[in-house]
Amino acid sequence: MTVPVITLDGPSASGKGSVASLVASRLGFHYLDSGSLYRLVALLALRRGVALDDAAALASLALTLPVRFTGGRIVAEGDDVSDALRAEEVGNGASKVGALPEVRAALLERQRAFAVEPGLVTDGRDMGSVVFPDAALKVFLTADAAVRADRRYKQLIGKGESANLAQITQDIIERDARDAARAVAPLRQEPDAMLLDTSAMTIDEAVDQVAQWYASRRSSGL
Repeated sequence: MTVPVITLDGPSASGKGSVASLVASRLGFHYLDSGSLYRLVALLALRRGVALDDAAALASLALTLPVRFTGGRIVAEGDDVSDALRAEEVGNGASKVGALPEVRAALLERQRAFAVEPGLVTDGRDMGSVVFPDAALKVFLTADAAVRADRRYKQLIGKGESANLAQITQDIIERDARDAARAVAPLRQEPDAMLLDTSAMTIDEAVDQVAQWYASRRSSGL
C-alpha cells in the first residue's frame, strides 16, 4: 500500500479503540473506528424500525450513512451520536448486522477511503484480514473475557449508567462466539498479525508496544 496503515483487530472491549486512537495521535495519522460504522447502521436501524435481519434494507442504509467524524465526535443526521453508539443494545445490534455479507460489502470501500496521507490507524474485527490485507502492521489485540467485562462495567458505572457485571460478561462471551463463527470476515488472528494481550497491561504500555512494532517495521523496510 502507498499509504501506511496499521490495523488493530480484536474482540469487544479489548481496548483496541483506545489504543488505536492514541497510536494515531502519536504518529500523526488519521484514525478510523470501523466499528462505529456498524454501530451507526444498527443505531439508525433501531431508530427507524428496520429489522436487524433485513439484509437488503440494512445494506441500503449502510450505503447512504449520513456520517461525519469531527473533533473526535461522530455526527449523523445532524446529531452527535457518539455516546448513543456506545449503548449495549447498539453494540449487540452491530454484531448482528456485521454478520450480514450485504452490509459488510456496502461498507468495504467506505472504510478503504479513509486510508490517506500521512497514514491511517484503524481498529475493528476484519481490518487486517479483509479491509486492509496489505497493511504495514497488523495487530490482534485481545484480553481475557473477565477482564474485558470488568472494563466495560467500570466504564458504564463511570458514566453514571446502570450495569450488571454478570450480564455484561455473558454478552461479551456470546458476542465473541458470534463474531468468530460468522461466515463472512470472522474474527480471527491473521498469520502475519502480532498478538497483543492487554489483560495485564495499561493503555500506555499497549500504545508503546504498537508504536515500537511499527518503528521496527519501518526501520527494516517492511
